[in-house]
Amino acid sequence: MRGSRAASRGVCVLKGPRTRAKASPTMPEVHHETAYFTGHVQGVGFRYAALKAAMEFEVAGFVTNLPDGRVHLEAEGAPQEVDAFIAAVHERMHGHVRKVERHTSVRAAQFSGFSIR
Repeated sequence: MRGSRAASRGVCVLKGPRTRAKASPTMPEVHHETAYFTGHVQGVGFRYAALKAAMEFEVAGFVTNLPDGRVHLEAEGAPQEVDAFIAAVHERMHGHVRKVERHTSVRAAQFSGFSIR
């Protein structure tokens, strides 16, 4: 089961210091997505739902509230894992999300685990 495998590796952290791996020429590149969720997305458990969803996928990154009322989510990992993770977050919070803006790139891994900021 994907969730138990990810949870057993300790990839999710509720709160704590930002953990970033230093990029080096030997580090493989990973799929990275930044997503901005717009709607009634703050004060409804969105960040906690994203954290719980992250336990089911092999992704790393963070989720945070923005001052303008949106939620900012960054995730990296295999393309299909990141896509499925963001889709799962959107599905779980669909009644609160009006719009999702996604930006994709490939870069050296920068995160270890998934956290709420």
